[in-house]
Amino acid sequence: MYELSPTESYEAWQAGDATIIDVREVGEHVQAHVPGIALIPMSEIQQRVDELPDGPLIIMCQSGSRSAQVALWLDGLGDYGEVANLDGGIVGWANDGLPIQTGAGD
Repeated sequence: MYELSPTESYEAWQAGDATIIDVREVGEHVQAHVPGIALIPMSEIQQRVDELPDGPLIIMCQSGSRSAQVALWLDGLGDYGEVANLDGGIVGWANDGLPIQTGAGD
């Protein structure tokens, strides 16, 4: 597992070089999210691990703490190639001026 900045994560995602997975809970996602990024809450990740795509993954949460735990766990499974933690989470993403949507829409 390694760390990527929000901007590095965005660039990899936009280039199609990695998939970003949001592991925040549903209520957090409703308040603010990045359109197009899949939500698999940390509380469900073990049951839904088969939904994760092959290839490089970048894990996102609110601040980077929970996503680091999930990224480390996924990295330990060894099934997903490169697994990165999005340093600073969605807070860092927003602070870097990257696209974010607030409210329930997508």
